[in-house]
Amino acid sequence: MPAARTGSRVSAKSQKVKGDSKSLKRKRDQEDLQKLQNDVDEFDPKPENTSKFSTLPISKPTASGLEASHFQNLTDVQARAIPLGLKGRDILGAAKTGSGKTLAFLVPVLEKLYRAQWTEYDGLGALIISPTRELAVQIFEVLRKIGRYHTFSAGLVIGGKSLREEAERLGRMNILVCTPGRMLQHLDQTAGFDVDNLQILVLDEADRIMDMGFQSAVDGLVEHLPKSRQTMLFSATQSKKVSDLARLSLKEPEYVAVHEAAAAATPTTLTQHYLVTPLADKMETLYGFIKANLKSKMIVFLSSGKQVRFVYESFRHLQPGIPLLHLHGRQKQVARLEITSRFSAAKNSCLFATDVVARGVDFPAVDWVVQMDCPEDTDTYIHRVGRTARYERNGKAVLFLDPSEEQGMLKRLEQRKVPIYKVNVREKKKLSIQNSIQDMCFKNPDLKYLGQKAFVSYTRSIHLQKDKEIFNLKKLDLDAYAASLGLPGTPQIKFQKGEDIKKLKNAPRAGLSSDSESEFEEDKKKRKKGEVRTKYDRMFERTNQDVLTSHYNKLIGDEGQAANDDDDDDQDFLSVKRVLRGDDLDGETSDGPAPGTKIIEGLGGEEPFVVDSKRREKMLKSKKKMLKFKGKGDKVVFDDEGVAHHPYKIQGEEDFIQDGSAEAQRQKFVESEAVKVKEADIDDKQLAKDKRREKKEKRKAREAMGSEDAMDGMPRLSGADDGEDPLALLASLPMPGEDSGSEAEEERRPKKKAKKWFQDDSDDERQKVKSKKGKGKVIEVAEAPNTLEDYEALAAGLLED
Repeated sequence: MPAARTGSRVSAKSQKVKGDSKSLKRKRDQEDLQKLQNDVDEFDPKPENTSKFSTLPISKPTASGLEASHFQNLTDVQARAIPLGLKGRDILGAAKTGSGKTLAFLVPVLEKLYRAQWTEYDGLGALIISPTRELAVQIFEVLRKIGRYHTFSAGLVIGGKSLREEAERLGRMNILVCTPGRMLQHLDQTAGFDVDNLQILVLDEADRIMDMGFQSAVDGLVEHLPKSRQTMLFSATQSKKVSDLARLSLKEPEYVAVHEAAAAATPTTLTQHYLVTPLADKMETLYGFIKANLKSKMIVFLSSGKQVRFVYESFRHLQPGIPLLHLHGRQKQVARLEITSRFSAAKNSCLFATDVVARGVDFPAVDWVVQMDCPEDTDTYIHRVGRTARYERNGKAVLFLDPSEEQGMLKRLEQRKVPIYKVNVREKKKLSIQNSIQDMCFKNPDLKYLGQKAFVSYTRSIHLQKDKEIFNLKKLDLDAYAASLGLPGTPQIKFQKGEDIKKLKNAPRAGLSSDSESEFEEDKKKRKKGEVRTKYDRMFERTNQDVLTSHYNKLIGDEGQAANDDDDDDQDFLSVKRVLRGDDLDGETSDGPAPGTKIIEGLGGEEPFVVDSKRREKMLKSKKKMLKFKGKGDKVVFDDEGVAHHPYKIQGEEDFIQDGSAEAQRQKFVESEAVKVKEADIDDKQLAKDKRREKKEKRKAREAMGSEDAMDGMPRLSGADDGEDPLALLASLPMPGEDSGSEAEEERRPKKKAKKWFQDDSDDERQKVKSKKGKGKVIEVAEAPNTLEDYEALAAGLLED
């Protein structure tokens, strides 16, 4: 790390004294360096001789940086690897996660360059390669802390920024921390970038860097680097393959495996569990687990970045009550760094992540590591659970396994000495969220799209796994898994080949296949792999045709014989596709329909429908073809009375001439229609007469009812109930002309309106005329008019007077 140097002005008189002091200082520095080199050469690299950093033969700047960063005691891997690194040996280091491997190679890097008196003009002296950006950032931060008193310049090259900006600073860097792809890009494209003086190469998580994902990048890097260098490889699971070591040009490497003889490959402070849950229930199980550990800090590992996005977005809408974060390789570099720092500083949080943070990244105080998806191998499992229980702290881990993955994965973990115990989920802790996720996918198309991508990416990851004893796509219930993601249907998987595609292609015809076809499919499955298939074999195996299928089924029957071996007369090479009747043979009659032929009546055609082939059988399910078989129907029209009949057609000319002359036909038509009119007139008159009689009877009935009501309203006399004649009593009553009744008649008669003092006789006359105009004639109608006669009678009554 470049340190600011301060100087004081000196006068011209003291320049000679200053020159002497500089020479003395350089001499003392040379002596110190020589003494340090001698101490390193004489140091015994046995672990029992070193327990603290103060006992190591290291320079003062390094010792001061370690002390300022509060590093005092050495871990097992540091006690064995640092002395060998100080002596310039190539190292293969393997130790458990969280054992302090970062300091095991950073201290030798600083000491190597310090003893070589490296300056910025000497170029690149040390190259540290990490598989992920997060781990590279973490290594660079540790390097800044312990190297704060050195004068070296260090840089971080991980991508995410402009290539030109990084290239401008590369020439002045002594130590570079980088990822393989970005570093190879600079070596190929950046002009003036010189690595010929490289002193030391470090690969952290070397097994991951040297696997198939980074193989081409590592090979390209090694081609640019000088062979005369020191190389150190560190990982929790180290590879000792000769091919890998030869690629990196290691010279007699020292294998440092401090925990190789340990009883377990994981830290003893780590408690590991697994639970068996079907694939379709993993989302609900994970949500219940998070709800039960809201005060914890946990990392949830998934197989792909698309799964991480979908689970994060789904749970973010459900709001479990804990801060949620997500991290995957498709994010921008700024976002990844921000999420990493936020999760490191958080006390309670849940991070959904892929394997980009599974190796080497040190998140403080992680309580739980949850593996929702089964890891690809035991090495990945060990690296994942290593994010907790670091530096002898306690930690817990849980692994979700599908029933098809349980046996194979437990077998692999047992071989690697990983102690893991089975647990069961409490029933009261289970939470059902499938309906909520389905509702969210229905309302949010973007979430539904993420769910489809997550489904496809998960199935692809299972399909590409090498260990088929653990990962078998055919044993997974993909329909239920798609439903658990809230999808309305199972997305189509396009990467499946072979028999799966053939089954999908022939699925619509599966219901129409005969028994012989099913037997043929079983025989085809039993065929040996090495058997040669001829052109005719492939022809007979075709199942997506209809024309000659029954013929092929006969040819490939049991023992290569036809179905009807007993009857030689019926063994035809091609079976008849149409049943010929007597009419078709011009007098020759057939013996009957062919065997297996079906004749269906009542389908609407002129003739019965004959099913004598698979094509004819398939026609039954085609509406278009069945309509064509039924033919064109007869067109009918409905008259005013609702009677259906064929539409009127124009008579032909010949038929018209046969019926006689036009005048005769017209006279005949007029006479027939006149007879019809007379008959209709008689019926109409009789109907009108009946209606008038009915109305008259109704009117008389109403008048009789009115007189009876009037009689009921009159006061009854005392003698009326004594058997006397009521008519006699009525006769004894005074008539209207008599004096006794004149007063009563006047009381019943309405009184005339008194004239006002300002009215005259002309006003009375105008009032009479006005009242006469306003009053209309009232006609009683028993019921609403229905016929023409009713309307005529009503009009005649209105026109009277």
